[in-house]
Amino acid sequence: MPSPDPQPAFVLIRPQMGENIGAAARGMWNFGLDRMRIIDPRDGWPNQKAVAMASGAGRLLDAAQIFADTPAAIADCDYVYATTARPRGLTKLVLTPEAAMQDARRRIAEGQRVAVMFGPERSGMENVDIARANAIISVPVNPDFPSLNLAQCVLLTGYEWRRETVPAEAARVDALADWAENIEIEKLADHYETQLAEAGFFYPKAKAENMKMNLRNLWSRMPLTRADVQMLHGIMRQMVRWKTRD
Repeated sequence: MPSPDPQPAFVLIRPQMGENIGAAARGMWNFGLDRMRIIDPRDGWPNQKAVAMASGAGRLLDAAQIFADTPAAIADCDYVYATTARPRGLTKLVLTPEAAMQDARRRIAEGQRVAVMFGPERSGMENVDIARANAIISVPVNPDFPSLNLAQCVLLTGYEWRRETVPAEAARVDALADWAENIEIEKLADHYETQLAEAGFFYPKAKAENMKMNLRNLWSRMPLTRADVQMLHGIMRQMVRWKTRD
C-alpha cells in the first residue's frame, strides 16, 4: 500500500472551463498544495487555457491525475470532504474550512489519505457526489449570495490548510527596523518639551506638569525607529526656524 500523502488531494469534479482549472492550480500552489485530481473536465485534457491561467503553477497541471468519475478519484482515500454551500438534505457533519483543515491535518498525521472535493462552477456539487463524502465544508458566506467560484473555494481552503501547517505571526513589522533606544526617545522628549515650553504650550501653569507627563507617555507608547526620531527632531527644528525667520 502506498504511503499516505502529507497533504490533502484537491479533487475538481467536472470543471467546465480551463481558466478555472488554471486559477485553482495557482490557488493551490500559493499555499504549497500540489495534489490535483480532475474528474471528467468538460473541455478535455490537456487544456491550454488552463496552462495559461496557471502561470507559475503549471507543474500542478503536468502532474494532475485525470479520472472518469468520482468513485475512481477518491478510491484510495480514507476521508473525504465536500465543499458546498447547500447540504441539500443529506445528514452530514458540516465544518468550516478552518475546522475541516484542522481535522485533515490530524487525520493525515495519523496516516490517513484525505481529499477535498470541489463541484462544477455552474451548478455546484450534486447530491450523488456529496453522498460519497464523509463531511461537508461550508463557508459562512452571505446567505443571499452564497456561491463561490471554483478558484475562490480552492484558494480559501488552501489558505486554511496552510494556516494549520505553517505557523504564521498574527502581526509583525515586515522590515529590519533599526529601533531607537530609550536614551534617543528621552532626548526627543526633551527637545519637544523645551520647544513647546518656549512656545507657551504648557498652559495654564497648574496643568503644565500633567501635560508634560502625558507627552512623555505618548513618546513611550510609540514604536519609533532611529529614522523616525531623526525626522521628528527635524520637524521641530524646521518649525522653530520658520517661526523665527525674518
